[in-house]
Amino acid sequence: MPRRPRFRRYLGIDYSGAATPETRLPGLRAYVAEDPTEPPREVTAPAASGRWSRRELARWLIDTLSASPPTLVGIDHGLSCPLPYFERHALPADWDRFLADFTRHWPAHAPGVTVRSLRASNPRAGDPRWRRPCERRTGAKSVFHFDVPGSVATSTHAGLAWVQRLREELGPRLHCWPFDGWHPPPGAHLLAEIYPSRWSGRWPRGQRTPDQQDAFATAAALAAADHSGELERWLDPELPTAERAAARVEGWILGVS
Repeated sequence: MPRRPRFRRYLGIDYSGAATPETRLPGLRAYVAEDPTEPPREVTAPAASGRWSRRELARWLIDTLSASPPTLVGIDHGLSCPLPYFERHALPADWDRFLADFTRHWPAHAPGVTVRSLRASNPRAGDPRWRRPCERRTGAKSVFHFDVPGSVATSTHAGLAWVQRLREELGPRLHCWPFDGWHPPPGAHLLAEIYPSRWSGRWPRGQRTPDQQDAFATAAALAAADHSGELERWLDPELPTAERAAARVEGWILGVS
C-alpha cells in the first residue's frame, strides 16, 4: 500500500527584503505544487504587475492557509538567529520571546520602513561570523552577513516580523519547524526554512528568472520528498545532541543533516 503523504500542497517562496513592505518586488516569488508528477505553478499577486509586496504576500498566506488542506511552506530566509545572538543580548532560549523582541527592534513590517534604515546603531545587531552548523555544512551565509551576493540577511530581517504575524493569526494550525517540535501534528501546516540552491539545479530553468527558479524548485522538491518518504528523514535529522537542542532555538535548514 503506498504511503500517504503528510501534506496536500507545497509552497515554495523565494523571499526579498528589498525596499519597503508595500513595494512590489520582482524578486518575491511564490510557486505551489500539489502533484509531484506535475510542474509547480506560479502564484502571482492580483495587481496588474503580478508582483507581490511583503505585506500582501503575508496576507495572502494567512488567508490561503486558513482555508487550505495541510500545506508545507518552504521559505528561503532564517527563522531565528544563531545562539551567540541570544547570548550577546541576554535573551532567553525561547523562540516566541525572541520573535517578539526582534520585531520590536527590527520593525521592518511598519509602513514605509526599510531594513537599511533600521541597521544604523540598532541595539540588536549581530556578527556576520555567526553561523549555525547547517549553514557551515551547506555554505550558506549568516543571517547577519549583509550586502554580499547570496546573502539572506536583509530577507531575514524583513521577514521575521511577518513570521510573527503568521504565528499570531494562524495559531496552532501552523507548525513552525523545528521550534514547535521536529514532528508536526496531523493536519497542521508546516513552515520551514529552506536553502533553494540545494535543489534549483535539478530542474531546467527555461524562461524562469533565478528567483522564479528557486521558488519553483522548492515547491517541486518538497512535493517529491513528501511523496517519496524522504521528508520524514528531513523532519527528524540525525544530529548530535547539542546541535539538536540548539536547533530548537536557532532553527535549522530543512533537508540538512
